Amino acid sequence: MSVACGLECVFCVGFSRWGWKRCTHVGSDDSATWAAATPEEFEPIPRICRVILAVYEPDLRNPKVSPSIGKFDLNPDWVIKRVTYEKTQGRSPPYIVYVDHDHREIVLAIRGLNLAKESDYKILLNNKLGQKMLVGGYVHHGLLESAVWVLNQESETLRGLWEENGREYDLVFAGHSLGSGVAALMAVLVVNTPAMIGGLPRSKIRCFALAPARCMSLNLAVKYADVIFSVILQDDFLPRTATPLEDIFKSIFCLPCLLFLVCLRDTFIPEGRKLRDPRRLYAPGRIYHIVERKFCRCGRFPPEVRTAIPVDGRFEHIVLSSNATSDHAILWIERESEKALQEMREKSAETVVTKAPKEKRMERLNTLEKEHKDALERAVSLNIPHAVSAAEEEEEEEEEEEEEEEEEEEEEEEEEEEEEEEEEEEEEEEEEEEEEEEEEEEEEEEEEEEEEEEEEEEEEEEEEEEEEEEEEEEEEEEEEEEEEEEEEEEEEEEEEEEEEEEEEEEEEEEEEEEEEEEEEEEEEEEEEEEEEEEEEEEEEEEEEEEEEECNNAEASEPKSKKKSWDEVVEKLFHRSNSGELVLNENVNIKG
Repeated sequence: MSVACGLECVFCVGFSRWGWKRCTHVGSDDSATWAAATPEEFEPIPRICRVILAVYEPDLRNPKVSPSIGKFDLNPDWVIKRVTYEKTQGRSPPYIVYVDHDHREIVLAIRGLNLAKESDYKILLNNKLGQKMLVGGYVHHGLLESAVWVLNQESETLRGLWEENGREYDLVFAGHSLGSGVAALMAVLVVNTPAMIGGLPRSKIRCFALAPARCMSLNLAVKYADVIFSVILQDDFLPRTATPLEDIFKSIFCLPCLLFLVCLRDTFIPEGRKLRDPRRLYAPGRIYHIVERKFCRCGRFPPEVRTAIPVDGRFEHIVLSSNATSDHAILWIERESEKALQEMREKSAETVVTKAPKEKRMERLNTLEKEHKDALERAVSLNIPHAVSAAEEEEEEEEEEEEEEEEEEEEEEEEEEEEEEEEEEEEEEEEEEEEEEEEEEEEEEEEEEEEEEEEEEEEEEEEEEEEEEEEEEEEEEEEEEEEEEEEEEEEEEEEEEEEEEEEEEEEEEEEEEEEEEEEEEEEEEEEEEEEEEEEEEEEEEEEEEEEEECNNAEASEPKSKKKSWDEVVEKLFHRSNSGELVLNENVNIKG
């Protein structure tokens, strides 16, 4: 019973301790001792936020959502490539390739997690407790596969753009949420294999991870802090969510379970053990923390940007805040980063002496390189697995330089050997050429003799050919004459035939004329016959009239007169073959 009571007391004390820490812990506590960022180093971040926002817009000329400055300060004509979910087929979130000629940058920007896409969840949850190693550290398995796929697709495009612009532009990888992890691992791959982009130096490679996912072990996060820059807004939940990333969904769908597990972890697992866990993943690179809310104060204050390369206390505690998810949104990050940049510029322009802060902050180091070296030394002092000190890194760099020099010397020696071999080959070639020239001269002499003989033979053949040609020409002339004669004969025959045809045509025309004349004569005869018939009819009518008169006269006159009338009739008329009386032609009717 006493044991159970003791355990219950331990549990209550632990839970009370955890509850007090959780309730009093705010997002600004994670960076309370960090130094303030300068406007020069923070200047690219709002602009990069707008490039990432452009991935969400299908048409930059008609955007659906406007950034804080009112419009996109991007030239749509400089967008080289836009890749959607259909083209990635679930292997990567959508992204664009953009060339910023104003700032001399080639930007590959990747969008964040899409809650409606199952493929994004598969990438995020494909981790298996960080079982994938890369360049001396552990990385997120699914994000690494996605980064490798994007580089395989776009390495030639990026190389071509870098070479087209004189090999002077910087290569910038940028991403939000899920895309930030992909962009960070792409930067690590390109730094370690510069030949992939045509020998791009490390000084020209940068990565901006906005609201980053935990994607690499602590030694890699510190080692590449000069290349990767993470931006976190106040209480953002994702950079604080411990590995495995399934805790994201626990925090959304099973909050009591998550609180209980985090309570046990914070109470019974010491910080040193967490740091020495090689498979534990962290937010990558140098961190810029935008702080705009304070403990027990309402509303938002002018944003303040703090920066450092922390080794311990690297956003290890989830903040119980109503803004934990809204601070993850890219729109809020862009808006607050733009405000913070304006505040920093205004403060840098003023020459006002400010009071020292109440809490002790890190002293701002002279250079970012010195701060990076100190972070490496800090990681080694805390026995971070696979951590490399600045001296060791310099030694590695010197060894790499020596190896490069040795390779160069070997290449020079090989080149010298090749040159000597080439000289020997050239000498041999010259000797062979001299021998060949002598042989060629002899061959040329023989060829000349043969050519002379051939020329003589050709001349003889030409003469024979000329004679044959002359004979052929004569024959051809004779043939042409014969052909001309034949043609003349044919022409004469044709002329005769034409004349005969013309005569025939004339005869035909004469016959036709004769026929026409005959027809005309026939017509005249017919007309005469018709006239004669008409005359005969008239005569018959007259005879009938005369007969009637005669009959009438005979009846009234004596027979002597009848005889005299018969005589008159005989004088005037004669009988035709048909027995009809016909008027004589010489009789004048009027008389």
